[in-house]
Amino acid sequence: MKLKNIIMSAALLAGCLTASAQESQPAAKAANAFAPHWYLQAQAGGQYTLGEVDFSDLLSGNVQVGAGYNFTPVWGLRLSLNAWQSKGGSDLDYLGLGERTWKYKYIAPSLDVTCDLTNWILGYKAGRVCNFGLLAGIGLNFAWHNCEAQSLYGLVAATEVATGITAPLEHQMTYLWDGTTTRVVGRFGAYLDFNVSRRVALGLELNNNFLSDTYNSKDAGNVDWYFNLLAGVKVRLGKLGKKATATPVEPVVVEKIVEKIVEKPVEKVVEKVVYKDQPAPEKRETLRRDIFYTLRGSDISRTEMAKIEDVVNYLNKYPEANVTITGYADKNTGNPTLNVGYARSRAQGVADILNNKYGIERSRMTVDSKGDTVQPYEQNDLNRVTICIAE
Repeated sequence: MKLKNIIMSAALLAGCLTASAQESQPAAKAANAFAPHWYLQAQAGGQYTLGEVDFSDLLSGNVQVGAGYNFTPVWGLRLSLNAWQSKGGSDLDYLGLGERTWKYKYIAPSLDVTCDLTNWILGYKAGRVCNFGLLAGIGLNFAWHNCEAQSLYGLVAATEVATGITAPLEHQMTYLWDGTTTRVVGRFGAYLDFNVSRRVALGLELNNNFLSDTYNSKDAGNVDWYFNLLAGVKVRLGKLGKKATATPVEPVVVEKIVEKIVEKPVEKVVEKVVYKDQPAPEKRETLRRDIFYTLRGSDISRTEMAKIEDVVNYLNKYPEANVTITGYADKNTGNPTLNVGYARSRAQGVADILNNKYGIERSRMTVDSKGDTVQPYEQNDLNRVTICIAE
């Protein structure tokens, strides 16, 4: 009897611990879920304008502010405003004037697309320390205060007249401009964020900007470039998930089992009378239909739509029946983060058709998404599927 009591106590304890562990898993998963959000960004650093004089002579300060929105863990949009000044330079040794530089001011708004490579390759993880990504965008460059270039142009022209020496084409200011000019600017670059917390990140950014050949007033026969290296802070706004932590398991108190001998009362057996004319209850069998999709697709073909109609007929025949709709994705395509979205859109698409087209109440549906964490088929292509089980 003592052995029997020990076995029963151990079984009860194991059941309680298993239930607690299963309850903590969905909570941890929900805490690690990505939430789309806005952010603000402020950065400062330096700029190098590509030119023919010494590297250090073409350095200047640079600042940038921005506001962005991350739609997914991978993709986002950012509106940035970059400004301060750029420089031009020319080697005028042939006139005895040495290397000369000039500077001019600008402001450049740009719309950038951002791609978080860390989340794309490794999947989203709340509380990750570093995130590396790429960016590309297009904008406008408004430049003004080009007086230093105009003064140098006058000096070069006067020296050429005095010496009779003509400047080579690459040193001539063919595109000298005045006032305020506007040019289209393209951009691409990379960034690295160090997450101090879920809401604040310190970051580095290198962006490369290219414009028409007229930007630095010289005729070089190619586009003009300037490169910005920036450091700054990013503040995420709105509701953010919390870093998943282990849920403590409370100790389970096992009640001591005391065996007692209880006399079992004699049960009275009542025979059930079945009449010949009474129809036997109809046995209801479970219906399963597997709806398959193309690569990265969630559209339902005409052949697969017939399977949905089978589910509709079953639910109409048995008004008390319900249906479980579970979406899946194949593991060898994309990454876990994208596959969760594919699987969810597939399952939700079937539920929408049942409700919108056939009038099946949503209270009779249970919609779930397994992503690529569960693979119901050995053949990989068959795991792009939504499985409907009605019972």
